[in-house]
Amino acid sequence: MTDPVFWGLVVVATLTSLGTAWTLGANSNSPPFAPAIGANAVSTMKAAFLIGILAALGALTQGGSISETVGAGLIQGEPITSLAATAGLLTATAFMAFGIYSGYPVPAAFATTGAMIGVGLSLGGDPAVATYQRIATFWLLVPPVSGGLAYTTATLLRRDDIPETVSIPLLAAVVGGIVANIRLSVIPSPTGRSQESVAGLVSGTVPSPTVGPVDLLLPVVTLVFAAVSFQFIRRRTQTSVDKGIKSFLLILGSIVAFSSGGSQVGLATGPLENLYGVELGLPGIALLTVGSVGILGGAWMGAPRLLQATSREYAQLGVRRSIAALVPGFIIAQAAILLGIPISFNNIIISGVIGGGLAGGSAGVSRRKIATTLLFWVLTLGTSVVLGFGVYRVFAFVLGGATG
Repeated sequence: MTDPVFWGLVVVATLTSLGTAWTLGANSNSPPFAPAIGANAVSTMKAAFLIGILAALGALTQGGSISETVGAGLIQGEPITSLAATAGLLTATAFMAFGIYSGYPVPAAFATTGAMIGVGLSLGGDPAVATYQRIATFWLLVPPVSGGLAYTTATLLRRDDIPETVSIPLLAAVVGGIVANIRLSVIPSPTGRSQESVAGLVSGTVPSPTVGPVDLLLPVVTLVFAAVSFQFIRRRTQTSVDKGIKSFLLILGSIVAFSSGGSQVGLATGPLENLYGVELGLPGIALLTVGSVGILGGAWMGAPRLLQATSREYAQLGVRRSIAALVPGFIIAQAAILLGIPISFNNIIISGVIGGGLAGGSAGVSRRKIATTLLFWVLTLGTSVVLGFGVYRVFAFVLGGATG
């Protein structure tokens, strides 16, 4: 392809994707380490450095499924062209920029999903109704599930009959067991899958008995990870409860930051799936690398300022309520990655904070603020569809259909 307009759109779309990823790295990936900073377990600059590395690694190893959904699963019958990708990304980025500078809660997942549906419909594609139902169901379940898990976790941590030398290690065991089963693209799969987990790799390579479709080594490896995690944090809490909690906050923050990168990068790279994979013929890792670089830069350059602000908020919440918000955040983010569902990580954390607060008798968030947040979620989704549709039509008219 020698069309200068096409290559100009490739450059613009790539730079817009980088900018979107930068914004996500600076904002959506910051909450995981805020509790650790608030508890003086790590400095702001070290946290920003770790967030960048971990979120970028998560983007590279877990970002493919959501990226494919955003790029190819929202519209049927028409591929997302370079012009459409540019229009969709610019629309979504405009929404996110408005949210950042105005202070209103504009979720990136809603803006990107709506924008890509809008440009896809404007291209003449058909709505992927089944995909919309699946995404909508997941989004509707996020607040009650995140809030419920946070409430349960906070209740456990508040019980006087369960010492923190037991409750904190129990949570670490749950997290460790899930970590054993998260799928990573860097792990080779004996079954031919594009991604595999540590537990899946062991059960697939080591001969072992099965019960129906379940290889018995799968739960065994999961339990080993859970036991090691439990014992490590238990020893830390037995030495000092304060140090044990801080250690768990650091580890939990690292894992959640990794998951956040994997769940968020697809919002920046998804619109370019067809452009990079079909029109340019590049492997998927090339596109994820673009997103990872943007997330890394955003975390290193933009996260410190936001971390200082959010860490003060989490310090007011307390370490136990912070843990109660982060544990469901990790679980839901991994579920979204597994299912290829685009999500807004901040929405998960907000729901977790509310649920954890209810365990203490007060959510700590006013009903008016909750109502305003929900209103902006709905407005963002609906308006982004309309604007995405219109922006593509304007671009196509101005360029005279030169790029399709």
